[in-house]
Amino acid sequence: MNPIEKKNEVRRMFDSIAHKYDFLNHFLSAGIDIYWRRKALRLTKLSSDAFLLDVACGTGDFAIEARKFGVNKIIGADFSFNMLKLFNKKSRWINGMNIQVAAEFLPIKNNQVTNITVAFGVRNFYDIQLAFHSFNRVLSKNGKVTILEFSMPKNIFVKLLYRLYFHSILPLIGKIISKDKSAYTYLPESVEDFDKNVDLEKLLSTAGFRKVEKHFLTFGLVQVVIAAK
Repeated sequence: MNPIEKKNEVRRMFDSIAHKYDFLNHFLSAGIDIYWRRKALRLTKLSSDAFLLDVACGTGDFAIEARKFGVNKIIGADFSFNMLKLFNKKSRWINGMNIQVAAEFLPIKNNQVTNITVAFGVRNFYDIQLAFHSFNRVLSKNGKVTILEFSMPKNIFVKLLYRLYFHSILPLIGKIISKDKSAYTYLPESVEDFDKNVDLEKLLSTAGFRKVEKHFLTFGLVQVVIAAK
């Protein structure tokens, strides 16, 4: 799939499942996705005076967690109109705005925001390196990008259970509830491809970030990558 095809398919897919996205996220992860977001924000030491850009924001769960940390200035950015529509309903209290845009070309001034968060969205970028350069441009000096993303566990037993769940159970449940067969087939395929072929630390360093650090959560099921400008 070329970059343009990927961009259009990702947008179609997330527009299609938006109405069930929150329920499926919490149900399929047994609610632990809430902990992952909260832990990622703690690791990045998010302060209440932050100006946050939440990229690939979906329906806004990362922004909602950030609000609990006292953050008021938040912009949500996503390529899916239907996701943003739901985010708008959940985030009327946010002092900011939500914009429909690709991560690679953010319509934001240079050095404008102090923090960028991305939860389970980097895999869906059609040009990750270009997106990271865009992140670096809009972040202020010493600003941080915090990426929460799936990873393949290193423990063989955990990896076997992970693959069983991701390739057999999750696609079946996702298809039944969301009515979109491709969405929850794409998820496990994209996770394995991402784990094999994408070096987040290297891409962030190439984009001009420093002090890149990585943390693994829940037996290595997810990773939190934090980089400072």
